[in-house]
Amino acid sequence: MIKLSITILLFITYIHSYVLGFNNPSKDKLLIEIVSYVLNKGHYSPSQINDQFSEEVYKNFLEGVDSRHLFFIQSDIDFFDSFKFKIDDQIKASKIEFFDLSHQRYLQRLDQVKSFYPSLLNISFDFSVDEKINLDFENTSYSKSLSELKKQWRKFLKFNALGIFSNLKDDENRKKEKDPKYVLKSDKEIEIETRNVLKEDMKYFFEARYDLNRNDYFSIYVNSIALQFDPHTSYFAPSAKDRFDQNISGKFEGIGARLTKRNQEVEIVDIISGGPVWRENSLRPGDKILKVSQMNKTPVDVVGMRLDDVIKLIKGPKGTQVILTVKKVDGSILDVTLTRDIIELEEAFAKSTIIEKDNIRYGLINLPRFYVDFQDYGNRNAATDVKYEIQKLKKQDVQGIIIDLRNNGGGSLQTVVDMAGYFIENGPIVQVKSTGGKKQILFDTDNQIEWNGALVLMVNEFSASASEILAAAFQDYRRGIVLGSKQTYGKGTVQNMIDLNKIISGNTYGDLGAMKLTTDKFYRINGGSTQLEGVKSDVIFPNRYSYIKVGERDQENPLKWDKISPANYQTFINEERFLSIIEKSNKRLESNPYVKLIDEQAKVIKRRQENSEFTLNYEDLIKEKAIENSETEKFKKLTEFTNTLTFYPTKMDLDKILNDSILVKKRKRWEETLSKDIYIDEAVNILSDLSKVSVNYKKIAQTSK
Repeated sequence: MIKLSITILLFITYIHSYVLGFNNPSKDKLLIEIVSYVLNKGHYSPSQINDQFSEEVYKNFLEGVDSRHLFFIQSDIDFFDSFKFKIDDQIKASKIEFFDLSHQRYLQRLDQVKSFYPSLLNISFDFSVDEKINLDFENTSYSKSLSELKKQWRKFLKFNALGIFSNLKDDENRKKEKDPKYVLKSDKEIEIETRNVLKEDMKYFFEARYDLNRNDYFSIYVNSIALQFDPHTSYFAPSAKDRFDQNISGKFEGIGARLTKRNQEVEIVDIISGGPVWRENSLRPGDKILKVSQMNKTPVDVVGMRLDDVIKLIKGPKGTQVILTVKKVDGSILDVTLTRDIIELEEAFAKSTIIEKDNIRYGLINLPRFYVDFQDYGNRNAATDVKYEIQKLKKQDVQGIIIDLRNNGGGSLQTVVDMAGYFIENGPIVQVKSTGGKKQILFDTDNQIEWNGALVLMVNEFSASASEILAAAFQDYRRGIVLGSKQTYGKGTVQNMIDLNKIISGNTYGDLGAMKLTTDKFYRINGGSTQLEGVKSDVIFPNRYSYIKVGERDQENPLKWDKISPANYQTFINEERFLSIIEKSNKRLESNPYVKLIDEQAKVIKRRQENSEFTLNYEDLIKEKAIENSETEKFKKLTEFTNTLTFYPTKMDLDKILNDSILVKKRKRWEETLSKDIYIDEAVNILSDLSKVSVNYKKIAQTSK
């Protein structure tokens, strides 16, 4: 991530003195004042806070709290409407009257619904009635009264019940097929079982909502304001900031277990390989945590406690100890002492594999994110890890490398610049325009090249931000072929994290959280922005998301596309050779029967996604399922595809994997997935074509003046 611009630093200094002595009894009001100031002074393209802004905040907040219209009724909306064009004034005056009133009303409705929904589940559902439900909530009116809301809830419950009923019926039929002597349950018995299952599901549904406190809802309100600036500017409450840091770095300090909360109990659902819980080896998924205590302190009963609060008790600095009182799956209760450590989420890090075809070896590097430790860039990061993976592949004489950026949503900008430098001798990588219009070109200045051979980048609609920078740079240099969806996500903006606690003196309100603020736009070295447009693949290979709206252009309030002057650079391969390789690939795809099938499947998925009306009649559901199954059968061939490639780990990885049974299973699962991946098949074909072309990838690119 690039450093804060001078503008940001100046406004931080200003607000530091501006808030000094601010003596508002409400932390929320203080937060609104700071957030609105940060947005207006630090955002790359700040929005005008006016009546139109107010109306959008109003709509976004109500949608954020009650997106399915299951709690508010029309009289609530009529009451709230008086604030529709006043929220802008309230923001400027640091008032939160609209939030307070709407939050109070929501809690009131939540209690009312919780009190009446059980009675709806005490009455049998008649799945023979010709009835439908419309799930297009954006264009659906609110219920006019509580009695109408009950009717809406009956439909909502019946819709969920029908899915359970259908699955239970299918289970019964499978049992009968397996054992002809099996006596099928009656529809009445299955319907009763259905409601019992749904009662449990709804208990968890409401448990999750009551687990949220005022701060959680206020975060929704603040983010309704931030969203009006652009889709990637957002407020992070303290716990959300911790999760963001963990996600971007791929590591955290703790015990190495993933937890969930069900029926007021905290349950272990997964154990992270290599962590304290894994090493201690006495806990298993399904075990329930009853109490948490720090060394020499009284245990804290965590049953009924918010999951975030339980996690705070369990997490802690490396080397410290925590004692868990655990109820095992067999009912026994024991105390387990764990020494906290740094947990690395291996699935978040770069990994590689050898691909062999016709006795020729190629390499694949999978990169889920451009991760970094912002506190210590020298620590593990995406760039250094990719460099290490390249070195491992080179030792096994691979003839080409695939970098898989599919579903990579981005991350650290600096790691992209460093990583791009592994494939060119030197030159510009990306251009950045900051708040205030200042332009900067980020260069690779290291003449060392880690890989000078054939290169393919795999992308899809979910490859965003930093992924698009790397793909754009390689495409502009003609350094490699970009294979994937028609275009990438289209996020051409850069965000900086602003710690709100560091911009106020004398804060007595506790942790205020942070703002992720859009402060820059980045541009390709050819001058064009990737904003909205993304990176258009050199070789377009359709996928199931080809016709679904998932990109930046489909988000609310995206920044506009534009362009600036290009940097000076030279391509590595002449256009004729480059296009000839693309043409070969396109011809292969044209004759590939799977390509047409994938495109047809994508159109079916789009049609199904656009449908918002669903039947509540079992017989109609069976007919619809039959049609869907017929369509699905047509596409079954796609699931049966297996490429002719062989995958195996590098020699350096093999010893590490063999010493860890969990890693063995994960590796086997990954290789099985790769063997079913039709896109990798074509990527290897392109590598084969590229490796036959004589290209001087060591040529020094011209630097920008």
